[in-house]
Amino acid sequence: MKGRSYEVRTFGCQMNVHDSERLSGLLESAGYVPVGPGAEADVVVFNTCAVRENADNRLYGNLGQLVPVKKSHPGMQIAVGGCLAQKDRSTILDRAPWVDVVFGTHNLHRLPVLLERARHNAAAQLEIAEALEVFPSSLPTRRASHHAAWVSISVGCDNTCTFCIVPSLRGRERDRRPGDVLAEVEALVAEGALEITLLGQNVNSYGRSLGDPGAFARLLAACGRVEGLERVRFTSPHPRDFTDDVIDAMAATSNVCHQLHMPLQSGSDAVLRRMRRSYRQERYLGIIDRVRAAMPDAAITTDIIVGFPGETEADFADTLDVVRQARFSGAFTFQYSPRPGTPAATMDGQIDRATVAERYARLVALQDDISWEQNRELVGRRVELLVAEGEGRKDDATGRMTGRARDGRLVHFHAGAGGDGGAGGRPRPGDVVETVVTRGAPHHLTADGPLLSHRRTRAGDAWEHARRAADAGPEQRPAVALGMPSLRPPEPAAEAGPVVALSTPR
Repeated sequence: MKGRSYEVRTFGCQMNVHDSERLSGLLESAGYVPVGPGAEADVVVFNTCAVRENADNRLYGNLGQLVPVKKSHPGMQIAVGGCLAQKDRSTILDRAPWVDVVFGTHNLHRLPVLLERARHNAAAQLEIAEALEVFPSSLPTRRASHHAAWVSISVGCDNTCTFCIVPSLRGRERDRRPGDVLAEVEALVAEGALEITLLGQNVNSYGRSLGDPGAFARLLAACGRVEGLERVRFTSPHPRDFTDDVIDAMAATSNVCHQLHMPLQSGSDAVLRRMRRSYRQERYLGIIDRVRAAMPDAAITTDIIVGFPGETEADFADTLDVVRQARFSGAFTFQYSPRPGTPAATMDGQIDRATVAERYARLVALQDDISWEQNRELVGRRVELLVAEGEGRKDDATGRMTGRARDGRLVHFHAGAGGDGGAGGRPRPGDVVETVVTRGAPHHLTADGPLLSHRRTRAGDAWEHARRAADAGPEQRPAVALGMPSLRPPEPAAEAGPVVALSTPR
């Protein structure tokens, strides 16, 4: 008998993507099946973000669109989890009473139970834990990619940035044991993964809660000894904690990619002080210089907030100056929006939207010019690409495929012969190809020449097997992968903290 279908919609950061893979694994372990193309799911799960103001608008807009769908779909359920759920709690049920389940960041594992309870009781279920109950990496997973995987090394954050609400929603930093992390990495490689990304709110403070502040550099080096692992990335570090031993490990470990995402947020020391970012412009640029001295080919990206309360034109000019000096390959730029519950939301000097938008446009134009100049310099360069799926939105129209270079750049390439990846055939997602860059654009590269090499991989085999299984029907899908259990006894339940629970009659 076919199970109820599900769909998980993810908003937000890489941690949310990682959690959504776990939510999918939990649902499939409980007998649910992914919704088919063009069909309406029996269960729709929103995994939400709370970092920016438009996260609220996006969620409630999506929920509103499901009202007529749910009325015409008997038995349909809607669940809301993630950071916005942790923050808003019962507000979600007040604003969207057609929602069936609300759960938080600390109790992902409870979703199947809460869905069943909501069906049985015909009442909405709200359950928010105040501290982490089960480390997400111990849960079943349905990974979105066969060749690349997220590996969470910590959850939570100990920083107190005045603009950020994440620490209050994800909790204090808790680190996994290095042996557990490496066991998961080895298991993923055994399944065919070629690339892993070590994930945490602040990866280079990893080990502090274990009493081992140098643990992150050693973890990178240990990943270099995992046979079959070709690429290692990590996100996101914090300039305050970024140390030279990490730079040394990146440079010395052959499978660690020369790619670094280093959030700047502002180039003004005065603004950084108000943000409670415990570094200044000089320290930040010093890190960039040391990274480039050790790895001249490193691609460095960043995050920047424009229009933080009290930011003057001189402060913004400092940010532009740092961008010119750092020469980032790309930047995630944001217009500041106040988040209730953060110190910055009530600071004096809130800046009008028109000024923020004008500064934002200048920053984006400058960064685009720098990115475009760097990418044009790569024309004629030979690149190794790990073939991706779904990252090139125009691939069908252009006849190209898309891959990621070792430095993280997106490359659209001419795929060569047709077919399904057989000898001399078209590469498959997860295969590795080499080609030469023929054009540079601000946000991607193009390689329209012939492939120089094409290496079939176990990741490509896994993609091909999964595609054939999907064509044969949901019952033929490969079994959901198990999570990685802790190598130590679980912590006592009393340490998990209280739970906010509520049933709302429908």
